[in-house]
Amino acid sequence: MKLNFRVLFLFFCCEVLLSSCANTRKSTYFVNQADTTLASKNEAPLTYIQPNDLLSIAVSSLNPAATAVFNTPNNSYVSSSSATGINLQSPGYLVNTDGNIQFPIIGNLKVSGLTTNQLREQLTKSLVDRKLLVDPVVVVRQLNFKVSVLGEVARPTVINVPSEKISLLEALGLAGDITVFGRKDNVLVIREESGKKIIRHLNLNSNQLFNSPYYYLKSNDIVYVEANKAKAASGGQTVQTLPIVLSGLSFIAIIVSSIIRK
Repeated sequence: MKLNFRVLFLFFCCEVLLSSCANTRKSTYFVNQADTTLASKNEAPLTYIQPNDLLSIAVSSLNPAATAVFNTPNNSYVSSSSATGINLQSPGYLVNTDGNIQFPIIGNLKVSGLTTNQLREQLTKSLVDRKLLVDPVVVVRQLNFKVSVLGEVARPTVINVPSEKISLLEALGLAGDITVFGRKDNVLVIREESGKKIIRHLNLNSNQLFNSPYYYLKSNDIVYVEANKAKAASGGQTVQTLPIVLSGLSFIAIIVSSIIRK
């Protein structure tokens, strides 16, 4: 009987430890990642201007009086929320449904399908060719570059990205990171391209994330963190101790059964 008790107790301890290790592995980024240098196989994707985008266009030259007219955007405003929850309003050039903007003096410009750098080059060339400015400097930015982070994160939010470059990990960090109930091995990125919704499942337990074309996010991407089975089962804190409680009950039941047989 004494030997049987020791064996059962050892079995109970092993079961608790294995359950704890499994949960820890699932809740950790990049499991068993050793120190190394990973070759970066991807870069931040190019963002192409689309209808309903809001653009900031700033023009400067050696003649401030001549450039003043080009720095008066139309009266379009975009309202967005930052990671801190503050509502932001910015004036800019709204791209209409045909993909055009109205630029002072130059008039109607087709901008849809261009990158901000391509639009900058096009505007600079137009200003010089039409002899409107000498050696102009044009800066084009997309004001409504944003990503949404939903699901099992501390602060689900819409993140405005002034730099127009953000990684999946940065977005999760700005949303307060994944909660203990979120699945790091099954994070969804939803992206719209060419009129199609693209859905990809990413495993943040693996360092293969760094080579994924979805490591860097595009404007209007949606990140969704799925809840694990524990959250789906109860949605309460008690679920964290459920495996241990069940193991304890099983252990007690086995001991009682052994005593009854004796």
